[in-house]
Amino acid sequence: MAEIKLTEGNFEAEVLKSELPVLVDFWAPWCGPCKMMGPVVEKLAEEFDGKVKVGKVNVDEEGDLAARYNVASIPMFGLFKNGTLTDKKVGAMSASALKEMIQQS
Repeated sequence: MAEIKLTEGNFEAEVLKSELPVLVDFWAPWCGPCKMMGPVVEKLAEEFDGKVKVGKVNVDEEGDLAARYNVASIPMFGLFKNGTLTDKKVGAMSASALKEMIQQS
């Protein structure tokens, strides 16, 4: 499954009411480290298909969502389980570090 574009309109259904854990990538198109993480996040979406949902929030377009989750720096990765933000990491990181975050969910 490909990454889901998350918006104010679908965030509740796709993330907060998801039966699967959800990794949310808060990013922006002008952010260099965000661009660098794009292929890593895409690969994880394929690898964890059926086990974890992966979604992306463009903070420029969805400022209210970014504010709600106190996104001060990007990229920020949030892991949601049963509608709750259970873990978050800020900054570019290795695929293995991101994978570890998902597996600890």
